[in-house]
This record gives sequence, structure tokens and C-alpha cells, in this order.
Amino acid sequence: MSREILLLVDALGREKNVEKEIVFGALELALASATKKRFQEDIDVRASVDRTTGEFSFFRRWQVMNDGEVEEAARQIAVSDARKQNPAIQPGEYIEQPLGALEVGRIGAQTAKQVILQKIRDAEREQILNDFLARKEPLVTGVIKRMERGNAIVESGRLEAVLPRDQMIPKENLRMGDRVRAYVWKTDRASRGPQLILSRTAPEFLVKLFEMEVPELEDGLLEIKAAARDPGSRAKIAVHSKDRRIDPIGTCVGMRGSRVQAVTSELAGERVDIILWAEDPAQFVVNALAPAEVSKIKVDEEAHSMDIVVDEENLAQAIGRTGQNVRLASELTGWELNLMTLEESKKKSEEESTRVKTMFMEKLDVDEEVSAILVEEGFNTLEEVAYVPISEMQEIESFDEATINELRSRARNALLTQAIASEERVEHDIEDLMKVEGMDNETARLLAAKGVGTQEALADFATDDLTELTGLEAERAKQLIMAARAPWFAEAGS
Repeated sequence: MSREILLLVDALGREKNVEKEIVFGALELALASATKKRFQEDIDVRASVDRTTGEFSFFRRWQVMNDGEVEEAARQIAVSDARKQNPAIQPGEYIEQPLGALEVGRIGAQTAKQVILQKIRDAEREQILNDFLARKEPLVTGVIKRMERGNAIVESGRLEAVLPRDQMIPKENLRMGDRVRAYVWKTDRASRGPQLILSRTAPEFLVKLFEMEVPELEDGLLEIKAAARDPGSRAKIAVHSKDRRIDPIGTCVGMRGSRVQAVTSELAGERVDIILWAEDPAQFVVNALAPAEVSKIKVDEEAHSMDIVVDEENLAQAIGRTGQNVRLASELTGWELNLMTLEESKKKSEEESTRVKTMFMEKLDVDEEVSAILVEEGFNTLEEVAYVPISEMQEIESFDEATINELRSRARNALLTQAIASEERVEHDIEDLMKVEGMDNETARLLAAKGVGTQEALADFATDDLTELTGLEAERAKQLIMAARAPWFAEAGS
């Protein structure tokens, strides 16, 4: 038996390119598991395989625990008792006792062979996967070998991959024996089953299908800049031509729609809008919302959003059924899009103007007339009044030089007052936050700057929310939240 094991391990190492030590390690774990089943108690067993002779040895072991912390006598031992055998041993280490000459037996031998054969299968699968990945093929075409819990196992030559249920196109009824094409989405090396994960819903699948149908894309004359999908229903792609003589949209559509129809057929009838990419974000959004016509766009760079104004008759078309058109346009362009009618836009603009005018009147201590002039000239913040080039303000006919200098001075003083008040709030917040055990000054300032200004406010947070808001590591966030909640537990216990 020992010689047979060594021969199998050696063959595995040479033919399948698997390190012998990996096989021996797996073998020892399997033998230990099989051996511990002979005992009534739930003991801990370590198996050892001699790398030269193939002989097996078995040891029962106990983990060394601090005195008073032993909970499982069959697997743990107090450090004071362990030191009677080994004075240098420390908690966390193990103390062992040989189990004597145990016969591996038929079951043990069978376990050893199964482990080695499994390693051979794993090695073969790994090699097939690596060979495929080395070819850098983005798509897999194969036959559905079987269905497992709604997932399709796809066989392509010797390669086996999985198409998860949530990566199939909705309403697409795939069955065993069907031929299917899918995008290579990711690899899962932790999985014991197929390691290649496929997708038919990823936007990249749509892009690769067009690259197959449109030679100009493969040749680099055209480029798909972005893609967004509502799988099985509708999609949008943005195309750009690197050669002015080539019409990007017409080229992707093909003669009598042949190219786009071939893609649509592969995607279970998914309708594809092909739009022209534009470097200017506003123009790109206008193109993405087609066929709806846009009347006006207001861009908010800071919020990375746009207010899109459309006529009443165009609103439903711009939004699309269940919001599909605007949602896809937003995904395609990467901007948050707020659709509104001309009347809604006018109302929002008036409300914003009123808010800014009121703010200028309050902060700059000016009358309504001066405030209105600032708003009409495009000023929206104190920073703009205080720091825009003075030449821009000198172009305002209603203001003389003295008025301009006074307004700039008042704006800077207002900003300074705000900064001081903000700093005082932060200092006050820090004072309360520093009462939390484990809090440091830097973290307290970070929390205060993010609006978490009291111990009570910190205690109300969930770990995920605090991590997302502040960027703190999850373990650190959890520790601070629990420390902030300490008074709650103290009250409950009293």
C-alpha cells in the first residue's frame, strides 16, 4: 500500500504538474479525518505520511489553552497540565501523543487513493482552464451538458464552465443539449465544480457580439465606447469612428439591418439602440436619449448630474416604459439624469434663484435689487463673488468699482465667519466623540467632518454605513460603534 501511494504521488507530480507536497498535505488531512471516526469522542487527529517510505503515522493532539479556558476536554488541555510534559509550551500550540501502530485498512487505503485521484482531476481541470485563458478568448460556445439548481453546465471541447441562472437572459428557456454562446465573465478558483463562470447578460457580451459581426470594430476603425443593457429587452451602445469616411451607426446596423439583427437574434430579441458617442458629456446625453428630443440641459459637474428639459409630448418617450430609456442612457453615459418638463424646469430655476437671492441678501447684507443683479449675472455662491477675477465683475454695468470691492470684501468676511463657525462646531463635536473608548483625534475629526458629531449619533450607525461614509476599515468602524453603545448596555444592566 505504501509503495503504491508513493508511485501515484510521483506520477501525479510528473504527468499532471502538481507539487508532491500539496498531494501529501491533502492525503494527511483525509487520513486524519478517516481515522478520528474510529473513536467515540470528538478527538483531534494528525496524520503524517513519510515522504520517503510512504509509511503512515497517527497522533492524537490537544490544543493548549490558558488555565480556566478549557471547554472541550477531548481536544484541549490547560497550559499548567501541558507544561508537565513540555515546560516551554505556550497557549495556542499543540501537544501530541502517538496513537501507536494503527492499520490504515481498506477504508483508509481507499480514502488515500480517492484523494490522489481527485488531485489528478483537479490538476487536469486547472490545466485545461489555463490553456483556455492563455488564448484570451472572450466568448465560449458549447453545449449544455446538464442543469444544476437552475445553473447550466456548458461543455466546450474538454472545457467545462457554468452559466448561472442570474446570468441568463430573462425568459430565455435554456435546456440540456442546447447550443449556447456566452461571455467569459470571471474565474472561480475556489469552486470545486466548473471554474469558468459565463454570462449572457453582461454588457461586454453585447460588445463582443458586435465585434464578431462588424469587421471595422475588429480592425480598429470603429470603437464601442460604452454599452448598457436591460437583458432580453433593450440595450444601447455608443460608437465612435476613427475614420471620418465611415458612418459608425450605419456600419454597425449593416446592409438592411443584417448586422444588428444577427446580434439581436443571439440576445433573444433584445432591441439595440446604436448611438453616436460624443466627447462633450451634454451632447452624449442628448444622443443617448434619442429618439426623444431634448430642449435644454443644465450640467452640475459637482454632483455629476444633469437636468434634462423636454417638451411635455416628449417626456414619456424620454423616460421610456418603466423608466427604461432614461435608465439605460444614465448607465451608458455615467451621469445621473433628471428629466423634467419646461414648466418644471422653470419652477425649479425660480426656486433656486429665490434661494440664492435670499442667501446673498443675508450673507452680504445687501438689498433685493443688488442680490437680483448678482443672480442675473450668473453668481450662485459666496466663493464666486469673493474670488472670481475682478475683471468679470467690472463688466456688470450696474456696479461701480467701490460697490464691487465692498461686495468682494463682504463675501470674504462671510466665508471666514462660516469657516470659524464650522471649526468651532468640529471642536465641540470632537470633545464629545473623544469620550468614546479607543477614539483618537484624527478619527474624531474625520467623523465630525462627515456630520457624525456626537457619541449618540455614532452609536446609531451600522458598521457598513459608517464604513461607506468615512472610509474606515470595517473592524475599526465596528469597534468604535460598539464603544459608543457602551452607555446603552450600562443603562440596561442597571
